[in-house]
Amino acid sequence: MIAHLEEGNAGGYSVAYGRDDTYFPVYITAALALIFLTAAWITGALYWLPLALAAAAFTYYNIPLLETGRPTIGANQYGIFIQAFGLIRWRAIDRIDVIEIAERAMTVHELQIVLNAPLRSALVVDWRKQPRYRLLMRLPWRMSHNNMVRVNLEPFDQPPDAIHRTFLRMWRYYRS
Repeated sequence: MIAHLEEGNAGGYSVAYGRDDTYFPVYITAALALIFLTAAWITGALYWLPLALAAAAFTYYNIPLLETGRPTIGANQYGIFIQAFGLIRWRAIDRIDVIEIAERAMTVHELQIVLNAPLRSALVVDWRKQPRYRLLMRLPWRMSHNNMVRVNLEPFDQPPDAIHRTFLRMWRYYRS
C-alpha cells in the first residue's frame, strides 16, 4: 500500500496543480535568470549576478507548480494524502473546512484539516523528509500551532468547493 501511494497513484481521489497560464511567471523568471547571468558573463559586471540569483531563486522555489501531472493532494480508503507531508488517517481528523481568506484584491480558499491526535500518531505515512534538492521548494501545506494542516487550494486543477465536498464525503464514509 505504501509503495503504491509513493508512486503518486493513490487509487482514490487526487488533485494536481492546474495547467493554466498563471504559472507563466515561473518561466519568465527562469528566462530572466539566464539573461542576467549571460549579461554578467558577457559584460563582466558583477551587478547582474544578484538579479540573476533572485530570479533563479524565485524559479527554483516555484518549480513544484509546474508539476501538473503529479497528484499533490488526494484521498483514499486510508486517509488524506498531501505531497511532502504524508498520509493522515481518517480517524485522526476532527474537522475539514474550507475558509475564504481575503488577500489584497482577491479571495484565496484554504483547506483546513484539524487533527484530533498528535501529528506523530495521525500520520500513517510520513513524507515530510524531502530530498536535499527539494528542501527550499514550495510546499503545498503549512502546519498551524493548533494541530491544523492548511492547504492553499488556489493552484489546483479543481474548484475548492469540489475538493472540499469530496474530502468531506470520503471522511464521513471512511471514519465510521
